[in-house]
Amino acid sequence: MKIPELLAPAGNMEKALVAMEYGADALYLAGQQFGMRSQAGNFSLEELEQILQIARERDVKIYVTVNVYPRNNEIDMLPQYLEKLEELQVDGLILADMGVYSLAKIYAPTRKLHLSTQANTVNYQAAQFWQDLGFSRLIMARELSKDEIARICRETDLEIEMFVHGAMCMAYSGRCLLSSFLTGRDANRGQCAQSCRWRYAVVEEKRPGEYMPIEEDERGTHIFNSKDLRLIEYIPELVQIGVDSLKIEGRMKSSYYVATVVRAYRTALDLYAADPANYVLPQELLDELDKVSHRPYYSGFFVPSGAGIHPHSGSYIRSYDVVGQVIEYDGEKGEAVVDVRNRLRLGTELEIMQPKAPNLKLRLEQMVNAETGESLEEAHANYVVRIPTPEVKYLSMLRVKRS
Repeated sequence: MKIPELLAPAGNMEKALVAMEYGADALYLAGQQFGMRSQAGNFSLEELEQILQIARERDVKIYVTVNVYPRNNEIDMLPQYLEKLEELQVDGLILADMGVYSLAKIYAPTRKLHLSTQANTVNYQAAQFWQDLGFSRLIMARELSKDEIARICRETDLEIEMFVHGAMCMAYSGRCLLSSFLTGRDANRGQCAQSCRWRYAVVEEKRPGEYMPIEEDERGTHIFNSKDLRLIEYIPELVQIGVDSLKIEGRMKSSYYVATVVRAYRTALDLYAADPANYVLPQELLDELDKVSHRPYYSGFFVPSGAGIHPHSGSYIRSYDVVGQVIEYDGEKGEAVVDVRNRLRLGTELEIMQPKAPNLKLRLEQMVNAETGESLEEAHANYVVRIPTPEVKYLSMLRVKRS
């Protein structure tokens, strides 16, 4: 039985380290140019070299996104960048544009090529075409059902990667012009303003200034919004149809989001691998995924449910706040050194989420400034504090339930 790779987003160095610590088999990330998330922190060449070294020590693969649709002036800058990715020996290049492909064949000739979801691969004939061109992996269009993906898996020798969790774009595999028209920010060059999440009204041409709201309910319109994808319930089916890589969306999301989602899918995959015949998805993993900021979940097009793609609101569901991240554990003193991310007060009931370990509950009774030793009743973002705790792991997340 082949267990799929768990592929996590890495918007910056911290998120990359978190994803590896919480169980990712591979990361996808971008340099400072040519990626589809230009507003993420992304990686300088020096940082890319650093994360490659760390990943190799942990047997984690690094795939670099070069999947924008560049204009003439941008494509002129690509050869030097591709040569550097070849020199660094990244594990794969994620491409969409055929001009980029032709340059990659020249300037990064030994790198594996992955075809981006932006290329809209929706049938096995197209898959075979890309295979003949030399691609080693296809990232499926998000519009495909389980049966359609299963046939593509059967009809090609390529690795098949698919999104299993995260935000969904209303446009066909993300090929959207709405942001470009409304803001001048081109979604196909990594600058999406998420205009689909805005509220809209109708104006009749002879009545300028008279805005008639488009209302689905009392909260407004959500005609361009999409629910979030969640396929953790379908781990057995994903394994059985032969998918090679399960991809989590979210390079713009927080480290906490990355940690929580990677941990849940890692646990589910490991439980299934250990005993497929008796596997049952633990409810606690669904509960964990509810603890990150998200829109209502659905199964996308993988298993059409008839429930519809539109959420009842454009807002996110947020039930927990992250208040800190463990950057060190002092075993001699029994204290966690915590990088505070949100207001933290004595008396707070904390839940500590650990990589590859159970959650812990703790009432915060004592806290000191890590630099001065001063006792604190309250700490704020960017403080570093020491908190007495049972032993906790590096990069554990401290969170509190919203009231």
